[in-house]
Amino acid sequence: MLPRSFLYVPGNRPALSDNAAGGGADAIVLDLEDAVPLHDKDAARDAVRQWLQGGSPGGAEVWVRVDPSGIDADLAAVVHPRLAGLFAAGCTPAVLERVAAGLAGHDDVRVVGLVESAAGLLDLPEMAVHPRLTAFGVGEVDLLGDLRVARTHRTEAVVAALRIQVVVHSAAAGLEAPVAPTSTDFRDLEAFAESTRLALDLGFRSRTAIHPAQVPVIHDVLTPSADDVAAARDVVARFDAARGGVTTDASGRLIDAAVVRGARETLARSTE
Repeated sequence: MLPRSFLYVPGNRPALSDNAAGGGADAIVLDLEDAVPLHDKDAARDAVRQWLQGGSPGGAEVWVRVDPSGIDADLAAVVHPRLAGLFAAGCTPAVLERVAAGLAGHDDVRVVGLVESAAGLLDLPEMAVHPRLTAFGVGEVDLLGDLRVARTHRTEAVVAALRIQVVVHSAAAGLEAPVAPTSTDFRDLEAFAESTRLALDLGFRSRTAIHPAQVPVIHDVLTPSADDVAAARDVVARFDAARGGVTTDASGRLIDAAVVRGARETLARSTE
């Protein structure tokens, strides 16, 4: 199962990496793409390489976001025993092939492919069955820009429809649940919490953040509550006790295989 929270850290600012790794995020993502100016790419690769070799371990998983325009150099710099996974920006089948080549012999490194273009949307079926792909993520700012779709109250249904395409293809291919896009408005945490609840309802189970203040919000929303866990345990116990017979939950609703599957997924996401 993927981490709940992924906190982006600019790859060219290694001092921030130590603080982020020891913070509350489940994972940090050292960013070699959008957070790094073009003229600073080589220096950022060197900084990430040196940090992986000797940086503070902290408690967070270490991931890196690689840039499709410099993916070979990025991969050569960051493949390291401490690397838990990669975010492949601008993911396409060709990008996945280059990631696979760069990760040869490192089968434990997970890969999240960021869907950020119309071409990426059309390639979802092909990418979903790629053996190196762990999950999809949505780079929504880039995706909407490529589609020329404005983010307004009038396009909320359109945005939800785009997200659900990623969810459907992920589930159909047996991938991990996808990673929800972050919000650049890191000051409005109430709105961030509500959009995280929407993402959870749509089938996402992780989310990226660009500010540490967003991390506890992600955890609060994506971690099942004590009541949710108790109800899930009760469903599983009733189902097991029925030994294949008909049974109901505490509210008298029928418990079938889908209900049990949902209960077990809730328990798997629980921190209790």
